[in-house]
Amino acid sequence: MDGQAEGLRLDVSVPGDPAGVLAAAELAERAGLDRLVVAETAHDPFLQLARAADRTGTLELATGVAVAFARTPMTLAYQAWGVHEVSGGRAVVGLGSQVKPHIERRFGMPWDRPAARMREYVQAVRAIWHSWQTGERLRFRGEFYTHTLMTPVFAPPPVAAGVPRILLAGVGPLMTATAGAVADGFISHPFTTVEYLRDRVLPGVRAARAGAEEAGEPWTDRPFEIAGNVLAATGRTEEEVAANRAALRERIAFYASTPAYLPVLALHGWQDLHEELHRLSLRGDWKRMAELIDDRVFDAFAVAGPVDRVAAEIHRRYDGLVTRLSVSSPDGADPALDVEVLTALRALG
Repeated sequence: MDGQAEGLRLDVSVPGDPAGVLAAAELAERAGLDRLVVAETAHDPFLQLARAADRTGTLELATGVAVAFARTPMTLAYQAWGVHEVSGGRAVVGLGSQVKPHIERRFGMPWDRPAARMREYVQAVRAIWHSWQTGERLRFRGEFYTHTLMTPVFAPPPVAAGVPRILLAGVGPLMTATAGAVADGFISHPFTTVEYLRDRVLPGVRAARAGAEEAGEPWTDRPFEIAGNVLAATGRTEEEVAANRAALRERIAFYASTPAYLPVLALHGWQDLHEELHRLSLRGDWKRMAELIDDRVFDAFAVAGPVDRVAAEIHRRYDGLVTRLSVSSPDGADPALDVEVLTALRALG
């Protein structure tokens, strides 16, 4: 099911800042890596991927992740198809739900029953793409979305490579099971541990995927991807490693203060840490929050040290557990370090 025979794929994750996307794409392709993954924060990732398409020839181009509920399925379908078309079939769509306040108050879009909505969202996008690819009439009617009108002038041409892959990010059991049921892969959140991923997340993902395969769903003829996202603090000097480790400690504290991620901490018996961090976050005491992340907690969620040591530890933790990996460094770190870690990982086999 997981396509392990294809070998571990290695992806470069970058923020959506237009100033750095093209350089990152070119560097990743020169290094022989597999996929560029662009986050959605202050910029539209599809626009940045379309720019990268013109500067690369083999690198897959993925959102990691695009906010699904900020768009209708039709809007998302057009954006992704545009990247797919201009890149010669290299687009991959990573989707996430975001959280209720952002969907309702930032995007002005509806939020309810997110796992059920996401399941139908993916099905709607697939139906739209099928119409474009085959010329068949668009007939999608669901509980949340209806798409029944597509005239030739508004239908983009088919893409020889087939439709894009859809990967779905999730943390809780309902959304992770949705990924297994309707998507081409699952994207793990960077705030996770090997134990949580292995024991609490992947069993539900795999069970849902097995159900889709038994039902003969048409998308299951492609291998299912499990994408790991590893927090890492590395550098070429001891000072650089120390600075990136300190910055990553702050990010871990922020994640650990968020109620949605409490189950990850609870698995390790760190519920009290979450309560204290959440209390401090409401006061804006970020310095004290970082101080509460001791080495035991840091090492459970992240890997730190020189490039070769980081690569070896990531390989030890994740080999055989995931089908592809990306590295998530702290803000301000040299983006070339991620490529160096991934290159060292590839050398490990």
